[in-house]
Amino acid sequence: MKFLKWNIGAPAEQDVALLQGAGYSYLLSTVLAARGITTVEGAAEFLDRERKLTISPMRMRDMDKAVSRIQRAIADGETIAVFGDYDVDGITSTVLVRDYLKRCGAKCLRYIPRRIEDGYGLSTDAIRALHDQGATLMITVDCGITGNEEVAFANSLGMDVVVTDHHECKDHLPAAVAVVDPHREDCPYPFKHLAGCGVALKLVLALGGENREDALFARYCTLAAIGTIADVMRMEGENRTIVSCGLEALPHTDFVGVHALLKEAGLLGKPITSIQIGFVLSPRINAAGRMGAADLAADLLETDDPARAEELARRLCDLNRERQNVEQAICADATEKIDHLRSEERSALVLSSEQWHQGVVGIVASRLSEKYSCPSFMIHLKDGVGKGSCRSYGGFNLFAALESCKNLLSGFGGHELAAGFTIPAENIDAFRIRMNRYVRDTCGGELPISSLEVDAPIACPASLSLSEVEQLSQLEPYGAGNPRPVFALLGAMVDAVQPVGQGRHLKLHLSKGSCRFDAIFFSVTEDECAIAAGSRVDVAFYLQVNTFRGSTTIQLQLIDIRPSLTPSRHQAEDLALLERLLSGDALTAQEASRLQTTRDQLVPYWRVLERYLHAGKLEADRLPFLRQFAREAAAEGGGSENFLRSALALEIFQERGLLALSRQGERLNLHLNSTQGKVDLTACPYLVRLRDGAAHRN
Repeated sequence: MKFLKWNIGAPAEQDVALLQGAGYSYLLSTVLAARGITTVEGAAEFLDRERKLTISPMRMRDMDKAVSRIQRAIADGETIAVFGDYDVDGITSTVLVRDYLKRCGAKCLRYIPRRIEDGYGLSTDAIRALHDQGATLMITVDCGITGNEEVAFANSLGMDVVVTDHHECKDHLPAAVAVVDPHREDCPYPFKHLAGCGVALKLVLALGGENREDALFARYCTLAAIGTIADVMRMEGENRTIVSCGLEALPHTDFVGVHALLKEAGLLGKPITSIQIGFVLSPRINAAGRMGAADLAADLLETDDPARAEELARRLCDLNRERQNVEQAICADATEKIDHLRSEERSALVLSSEQWHQGVVGIVASRLSEKYSCPSFMIHLKDGVGKGSCRSYGGFNLFAALESCKNLLSGFGGHELAAGFTIPAENIDAFRIRMNRYVRDTCGGELPISSLEVDAPIACPASLSLSEVEQLSQLEPYGAGNPRPVFALLGAMVDAVQPVGQGRHLKLHLSKGSCRFDAIFFSVTEDECAIAAGSRVDVAFYLQVNTFRGSTTIQLQLIDIRPSLTPSRHQAEDLALLERLLSGDALTAQEASRLQTTRDQLVPYWRVLERYLHAGKLEADRLPFLRQFAREAAAEGGGSENFLRSALALEIFQERGLLALSRQGERLNLHLNSTQGKVDLTACPYLVRLRDGAAHRN
């Protein structure tokens, strides 16, 4: 089980029925209702997609100044430099603006920092190099908003700067000719969630003027869509328009490098959604920046030569495979280090090594945060200096945490969920101690637990069809604020489990009633899954259409699997019967007979319980615990599995004072009590009542 807690939505039946009555499919209606969209008007508004951006780019503060200075540079034949960032958003922003300027006849330089050598953002060395190449105007994209000193340096060289960015601003803005950022406090632009490439797109639309907006948007929306998805921006408002239109235009884009990358990734000619962009295309572009070759990705997107594009796409995919191998090696090394941490060092994972690749530690930090349900701090060491990347978990504020340790750091930056820092190697141990203490104090001793948000359980499995699954595409594009729908199937049976992909993934056959489903669980092995055929489980999953050898079927792409917290019909009947015994209700002879239990029959349950609790307390989900308890007691005593008796045994042991048992919802808390002398189990009132009733009937 990957997630300790599943938050399963429960949309009201009447809301789902109302939307179905308006013509929306069952699954689509269920997701809409689960997300609070419960009226026909609200559904129509949410599902409607704008075909163009309707907010004038000129509403951004300083956009008029930016347009005026750039147009003058174009007209006067100045050399313009575009300064970007090494992630997907920065690369697509750079290519977008530079392509427009070159098509206007401008001489245009490009500078994308190298992640390891240059670090993030503007640098005086890079600015000097651009100035030496004749640049008199520099346009920043996806960076620059905090580069006050660097902009001042550019000004001292006689170079004007236009800043375009989408990150949070400091109290004092750079002294640039124009600072275009919707996060400026004095910026009236109503949509604040554009990616850097979204702001770059707005700049190009403003430069082209109203008469050319449609044509420019058609050319550049695909680049902007890729950057917006990769930067995990909120998928609403203008972002939704950019991504919707960009995905639709993608098969016909003029950027041959995009086609070459789709082909190399095996996506050419296939339907492309935000999922493929986010999990297939973007990582390949991002790999270039992580591995210190961001210019390779920019070259790919800029080239007009199909042969050159194919070569660059191959190199980019090779880099991504290299990045994956490096990531796996770092993950394995980090996991081994975690195994040797003391318990007080596991509230926040602070790990370091001279062997780790600086460009990849951030991805690994994300993996570790998800796996261990805590903030992770991964530090690359070189020459006595550590460069760290950290990722949050459960909403923990990383920026505030780093602030609390700032006297141990040489510098830090970022935001609540992701940040970077520099630290002297000799301070790492002290940083680990203080950060772990800070996390425990901040969380009040209650560390975040891994939680999965599930839109709704599938109440009617028989109603699933290819058409139903395909209708979910109306919710696209997915992203932050509009995640891909997650469903749950509760109380399903595992009919078969089969390793696939050299044992790296699992294929499962599931059933519920007469319904049968194929499922795939990526990056999970048999040992990790620990679910065998014949198990009763709950599964959380995405629904997808799978075509294999000409056959198209529904497939469940599993996100998590757990022993079922939903009783079978027989288990529900057993628990109801036990409740009647505990409440003193009248029982039939047949019911009493099912409950009859001797001391000898209870002994195996006690032995198993002692093994469970030899180390102290035990907390577990009630139904999975009772099923396992019944199986192990049967193996211990050589008898048959008896779910009812396992539940009764706990109640008897508790009543006799041997066991402390409490319930919080469906969670059981158990621990053994200290007792002196022998305890007469047969004197338990529940058993006495059953014996007396049997004697009376006889």
